[in-house]
Amino acid sequence: MQLFKQFSKAAVLAATVALSNGAMAEEAMNLDSLLKTLEQGQATQNQQNRQREADFKAQESKQLQMLRDLEQDRNAKLQESERLETGFEENEIKLANLTDTLSKRMGSLKELFGVLQQVAGDSSNKFSTSTVSAEIQGRSDFMNELAQKMGSTTRLASIEDIEKVWFEIQREMTEQGKVKRFNSEVIVAGGAKESKEVVRIGAFNLVADGKYLSFNPATNTLSELTRQPVSRFTETAADIQAAKSGRVDFALDPTGGSILGLLVQAPTTEEQIHQGDTVGYVIIAVGLVALLIALERFFALMIMGAKINRQLKDTVAREDNPLGRVMKVKEQYPNVAYDTLELKLSEAILREMPKITRNLTLIKIISVVAPLLGLLGTVTGMINTFQAITLFGTGDPKLMAGGISQALVTTVLGLVVAIPTVFLYTILNTRSRNLLLILQEQSAGIIAERSEKGA
Repeated sequence: MQLFKQFSKAAVLAATVALSNGAMAEEAMNLDSLLKTLEQGQATQNQQNRQREADFKAQESKQLQMLRDLEQDRNAKLQESERLETGFEENEIKLANLTDTLSKRMGSLKELFGVLQQVAGDSSNKFSTSTVSAEIQGRSDFMNELAQKMGSTTRLASIEDIEKVWFEIQREMTEQGKVKRFNSEVIVAGGAKESKEVVRIGAFNLVADGKYLSFNPATNTLSELTRQPVSRFTETAADIQAAKSGRVDFALDPTGGSILGLLVQAPTTEEQIHQGDTVGYVIIAVGLVALLIALERFFALMIMGAKINRQLKDTVAREDNPLGRVMKVKEQYPNVAYDTLELKLSEAILREMPKITRNLTLIKIISVVAPLLGLLGTVTGMINTFQAITLFGTGDPKLMAGGISQALVTTVLGLVVAIPTVFLYTILNTRSRNLLLILQEQSAGIIAERSEKGA
């Protein structure tokens, strides 16, 4: 039984080998053929193993030869490395000796070249930002190259280089005191380039066609400021552009354009109004309403006052003015007692009072409401500011600028509307009260006259 099991296992192994050979497995139909196939497969396997051993032995000699070649190459590299290290150490010693010799030979010239390097570097930075470079170009490049040359221990400055440094510094000082004209390409609004006559005022400002220019040292180009300063500055630019000689007043920027750049960045009045947002627009609208009402009341009271003054000089009562209508009451009630006439005249004056004091209360209300609206805008702006601080922190002030601008602008607008409105209300109220006093005065005279007749 055990023998049969071993035979079965061998048969299965032989069948597996036979299946790998393809057609041989299909022909094994009985045990004898299966045994024969097993013997053939084992013989084939032994032949393959012998072939592998022969190939391995044939490759062994090649591998040994490659190993010997690599060892020789490694030894050569190690020798080369030792040689280079030895040469490096020798060169370091030579370099140190040569550096010491150079320092001894240069003596005080070493300090001179150090100062020359510092002066060239400082002058390069100065020339690159100077407006004189818009006319005289290339100076900064020379100074920069000289500074780099002085930073190297193997290159020394020549007498010509030293003299040119002195010449360029002297020329910069001389050009700062001149007003010169030269032609150059200018980048105008829209990005187009145009050839224009440029006036350079020392090392401070550049103008062309009555407009201020800015100099870009990175590209050596001139361009008009996107926003020109106010007219009182641009007028002086136009004057110096048109002048040929003599003394001309000019708005000079002593920083070479820095202050002018900040000045044109300042918001205009219109932009400040827009910063007030909705509350600012409401304040302005309310102020305009108050102004229109005040103008209407001013002309109405002026015309009414002129008619009353004319009525004072005339004995005939007219219907076109309050005093004439009050005087008509005396003619309508010629025989009533003076106390009854007094009541009728008071009634007539009360009828005229709304016409004289019309809309004055509205002006007073606007003078009170305008600062309150400004306070509302201030609170709203501060809320926006605190929200920005909560979200983004205080690292970037621009994030808070919008809320702070709204807070301040609305307050200013409220005061700007309220202050003149209070003055207008006071003037109009005083004028209307004067007219009412004239009516009351004339009414008292009429009553006194009737009282005397009654007595």
